[in-house]
Amino acid sequence: MFTGLVEEIGVVAELNPHDETGGTSLTITIPPSSKLLDDAQLGDSISINGVCLTATSIAATARDPVPSFTVGIAPETLRLTNLGALMKGSDVNLERAVKADTRMGGHFVQGHVDTTADIAQVRQDGNALTFRFAPRSPDILKYVVFKGYVALDGTSLTVTAVDDADAWFEVMLIAYTQAKVVLARKKVGDSVNVEVDVLAKYAEKSMAGYLGAQGDGLVKPILEQMVQNLVAQAMGAHGS
Repeated sequence: MFTGLVEEIGVVAELNPHDETGGTSLTITIPPSSKLLDDAQLGDSISINGVCLTATSIAATARDPVPSFTVGIAPETLRLTNLGALMKGSDVNLERAVKADTRMGGHFVQGHVDTTADIAQVRQDGNALTFRFAPRSPDILKYVVFKGYVALDGTSLTVTAVDDADAWFEVMLIAYTQAKVVLARKKVGDSVNVEVDVLAKYAEKSMAGYLGAQGDGLVKPILEQMVQNLVAQAMGAHGS
């Protein structure tokens, strides 16, 4: 579990698609002054661009000129995320898993990416930047709501606009955040990892289970009332 508050920006040292295990591994370096690996242990979870991954190697002693760590990447992760597109020198967001006494400054981020999204537009708004995203899987937009949370490359951000019909949503980066996360360095056409708020998924499943248990006797009146309300709103707008 993570908070979506990026602790450090690391740099890709190597993306090895054929490591000694026969799989794919990713090695990340961090600044010598970083505290990210101070208490890290093999097997710890570290979020890299919003993806929860397991540390399989850690080099962070006085003998290591540049602190680094390595993680393994499963084939499913490569299919669902943008990690496979990383190159040597790519910047990545890093966050350690939360502790019991961690302040929840962002929101509950699992590190389980739902899809990727392409940056469709970047607009300057004062000293802030507004990013518009087109998700690869538009069906995730049912979990994206105005003023709700979304994690982009592991960064907890507030949704400032969403358009289900045209399949896009927007977030805004203030000046402080621009200096702390990788997103501010990306351009139109670049991709980000997207994780929607898991609480929205739980709410959907709970409601579906409740309505299903009630049978058509309860569901039908609710749907009919919703339709009547929508028609009334439309007629009112038309009359004005």
